[in-house]
Amino acid sequence: MSDTILKIENLSKVYSGGVRALDNVDLEIKRGEIFALLGPNGAGKTTLIGAVCGLVRPTSGTITAFGHDMVSDWRAARRRIGLVPQELSTDMFEQVQHAVAYSRGLFGRSPDKARIDEILRSLSLHEKRAVQIRALSGGMKRRVLIAKALAHEPELLFLDEPTAGVDVELRKGMWEQIAALREQGVTIILTTHYIEEAEEMADRVGIISGGRILMVEDKAAIMERLGTTEAVIALATPLDSLPEGLGRFPLELRAGANGAASELVYRGGDGKGRGRAEIAELTKALVALGIDYVGIDIHDSSLEDIFVSLVGEQGNGA
Repeated sequence: MSDTILKIENLSKVYSGGVRALDNVDLEIKRGEIFALLGPNGAGKTTLIGAVCGLVRPTSGTITAFGHDMVSDWRAARRRIGLVPQELSTDMFEQVQHAVAYSRGLFGRSPDKARIDEILRSLSLHEKRAVQIRALSGGMKRRVLIAKALAHEPELLFLDEPTAGVDVELRKGMWEQIAALREQGVTIILTTHYIEEAEEMADRVGIISGGRILMVEDKAAIMERLGTTEAVIALATPLDSLPEGLGRFPLELRAGANGAASELVYRGGDGKGRGRAEIAELTKALVALGIDYVGIDIHDSSLEDIFVSLVGEQGNGA
């Protein structure tokens, strides 16, 4: 049995007026993983989710979920998929428990109060089950959306910007809930512009910009392949040029107020820590050349740094 539960091939969406929201997207999602789809606003993340969930009609391409074609056999596929939308779209005057139970029925599931109670407890909503949704805090309302998406017991769950508009404490709590869902066997696709979410939780990361997938790779492999280290070395005495003995290092001179270089900037290494080892060699070389420095600031690139670099290259036509 294949581990691939969602396969998207050559998917495009062109809206009236010629706006191309998706441009020949190919993507496969594996059973049991947390996949983070990163991209700036307008990159195509929500359109892609809408196409899989039957909310957007693609212009071309195919989507296969759990072996079912999403056009010819969409009912069989859709009942195994849950969606937590970005917008708070629900009846604000409805009680929490009724809203969640109703969502279960929409997918043809028989009533199951015990299951609904279990979902509400897992999301710390059980004590609020008889409360109207409008009376809840923003974070609690977002938990109601997750409860509604889980009511029909989906195997694949889409979370579209699940922590948008919630504070840091609630965001971390929701990360824990997402990890717990994965432990229960739910495959999760997460879209976010909070890149620390992807760095915290995802097994694989996809980067989308301008409707195109720029990269899909294991998170650890991305960090190892594209990660770099930067060091800014503040010199005690400005330099007019880079000494010959430092030519083997990836360095540039940064000019001070008087035109002479007052900082050395190192950029190199990889996600395996080679950069820090090379910086140690660089400091020894400085001492050997009699070049004194008064401070050094070292920064290892984060997933956000890599994301900004890739999206920036795409925006510049690279």
